[in-house]
Amino acid sequence: MNAPPLHGPLLYARSRSLLLALAALAATTAFAVWAAGRLDGSPDPYHRVAIVTSAPLLASAVIGASLYSASAELDGTAVRPWWPRRLAQLAALTAVAAALLPLAVLGHSETVGPGAVIRNTLGCTGVTAAAAVLLGARLSWLPAFAYVSALYLGFHGVRGWGATVWAWPMQPGAERGAWATALAAFALGTAWYTVRGARPEGQRT
Repeated sequence: MNAPPLHGPLLYARSRSLLLALAALAATTAFAVWAAGRLDGSPDPYHRVAIVTSAPLLASAVIGASLYSASAELDGTAVRPWWPRRLAQLAALTAVAAALLPLAVLGHSETVGPGAVIRNTLGCTGVTAAAAVLLGARLSWLPAFAYVSALYLGFHGVRGWGATVWAWPMQPGAERGAWATALAAFALGTAWYTVRGARPEGQRT
């Protein structure tokens, strides 16, 4: 007897703990909304940049953790190709994060508004997906966290088109250079992860 049509996708979702990932994204959104509310009375708008950068970082870390496979060797011997499921998983979780996180900054300026959150979510997720291929899912959060944290601590008043590219997480939501960089990171990271999958844990180079 053939398995029900949804049997395979349900097993895949369970093996990647996708329900837990969705719950973690909802919790991340709730935390971001709470933190943004605490900053509503702050006279310095730069303080809200912490929400625009940290919420996408947390969401991308959740997505990166879900890319872990406990049976990488079995995945490699599967009859059906895995890339459509990898792509669907990454795209779906990214879409959920990009839809939920802007709730924390609704009604705020262009600089720290929904556009910047969506852009940073895409960019951080792309970097995290690429890191999953190189480092494994459990450490996939590290490069994006290190880069964005360094920018947040050291980026003050730098201007020019070049800054919109290399300091894209700190830019206003409408900056084209920042969007181009974030979209490129998302596209490249997604493509690489879709084709290769996450690096098996414990594998040496």
